[in-house]
Amino acid sequence: MIDFFIKVKQQEAQNLPFVIYSKPYKTEVRGFFQKNDHLYFAETLDETGFVFAPFQGNQMILIPKSQSVIWEADIASFEEDQSKHSDYPENPQEKERFEQLIQKALDVIGKGTFNKVVLSRKEILEVPHFDLVAVFTKLIQRFPTVFCYCWYHPKIGLWMGATPERLLKASRKKFCTMALAGTQNFEGKTDVIWESKEIAEQQFVTDFILENLKGLTSEVAISSPYTVQAGNVLHIKTDIEGVINKTSKLNQVVSVLHPTPAVCGLPKETAKEFILANEGYDREYYTGFLGELNKKDFTEKKQKSDLYVNLRCMQIKEKQAHLYMGCGITKESVPEKEWNESVNKSMTMKSVL
Repeated sequence: MIDFFIKVKQQEAQNLPFVIYSKPYKTEVRGFFQKNDHLYFAETLDETGFVFAPFQGNQMILIPKSQSVIWEADIASFEEDQSKHSDYPENPQEKERFEQLIQKALDVIGKGTFNKVVLSRKEILEVPHFDLVAVFTKLIQRFPTVFCYCWYHPKIGLWMGATPERLLKASRKKFCTMALAGTQNFEGKTDVIWESKEIAEQQFVTDFILENLKGLTSEVAISSPYTVQAGNVLHIKTDIEGVINKTSKLNQVVSVLHPTPAVCGLPKETAKEFILANEGYDREYYTGFLGELNKKDFTEKKQKSDLYVNLRCMQIKEKQAHLYMGCGITKESVPEKEWNESVNKSMTMKSVL
């Protein structure tokens, strides 16, 4: 593990691209260390490597396997990091601005323009002594059940996150994805009661995925909704799996799923237009997707892709951490409750800084 992080420090010092990550419930961390500082793109998703895609636009950045050194190391332990959490004062101006934005969305929902929109905000914290390795180590210790990553490219920047949402896992023609929505605080148990707002919000996501995969799949099966923990919050999750048609391709399935209603809204294009016109900042890679692209599985001799939605994340630039949080807004949303949910979600990243 020490050798692995020495390699990370060397790559950082040389200003070369890399990504390090650990997958849910796994006891190893993996790294792609690019040998040059060229900016490569995934044009078709037939490439092999690690992809990093934005919320808006089609410039999907690739750290190619062929141009990288790949390292793996065992995570020494999943013991909970016991360091104290800092208190972060609430910003009343930001609270008012975000609640007004939510109310504006509720007015549009009331007119029947869309059923759901996911609105987000950005919070900036000073991090004068940010240490990439120390923060990433805390991340994988604190959140062993989600996808944790640190991604860097000198021409794009440094991103880090712990996301609970898989966009798509695919092997040959088999795939699995999930519908994840609804949020409440984790109070020590997962056997909880969900309000109708959260249940309806999660059902929107499930219905959207099933409807839009119809033309690309030959078989689809879904689980019953169940509660999952992601850090200090709970969500409702439905597992969806099936078989992609012989004539369909991975990039077609990804384009149908991304951005999901869990990060955008329904109908997708109308909600997206509202987000771009009203959020007031560029999400960049927040609510985009990232992950392994066409990784060769030597045991089964298959190529596998494993992609995640970029949630619970932050961008580090100029000794500042830019944190991103979003909330699903439906007709039953209450602006102050949604603000509180965004504050709870911000604690995922604040807890490791």
